[in-house]
Amino acid sequence: MSAATRRTRRAAALLLGATLVTLTATACNSTGGPSVSTEAKQTAASAPAADTGSAPAKPAESKPAEAAKAPAKIGDTIALKGTLEKSNTADVTAVKVVDPAESTNEYLTAADGKHYVAVQFQIKPTGAKAYGETPWSSAKVVDTQGQSYGPTLADTKAGPSFQTPTNIASGETGKGFVVFEVPNGTKLDKVRFSLDNGFADQVGQWKIG
Repeated sequence: MSAATRRTRRAAALLLGATLVTLTATACNSTGGPSVSTEAKQTAASAPAADTGSAPAKPAESKPAEAAKAPAKIGDTIALKGTLEKSNTADVTAVKVVDPAESTNEYLTAADGKHYVAVQFQIKPTGAKAYGETPWSSAKVVDTQGQSYGPTLADTKAGPSFQTPTNIASGETGKGFVVFEVPNGTKLDKVRFSLDNGFADQVGQWKIG
């Protein structure tokens, strides 16, 4: 099978999947709109130490209000949940951003005045439901002016892209790149990802840099 045929079938699968999810989301989603989540999931290393009882309790002290938590950055994990099914939850990590990213195909490159950016995600389903979605349709990048960019079907030398669809059993972990085509000179500011093939109300957001 030629590379062109594989890409055509992949594009057709993506479009069909996106259409079906759109129809389902329109019929079932009544929660009132998306919300952006920027809170990184706390790890064991960052959690406060438990009180072992070895030292006497200190008297209560008045403390200044806790400073606002810094937004999640590249490398952090955000716990996400879907909208259509409560069992659709996952820990998603924006692992790294490769900017610019070089195409694996010399005949398939970014348009004049543009270049590819590749973002690697790690997905770990945490609920009873396995992850069986298309990360390609779930991610976006946003520049410092607030302009968002959707993904492209290109593959780059940054690393393997996610398969279409991607299937990950609950408790297991999968990694892959999503590729974007952006104008030269663009300064990217954020990475976004949501479940339900991008239609979940909760949107995870990571700060770049």
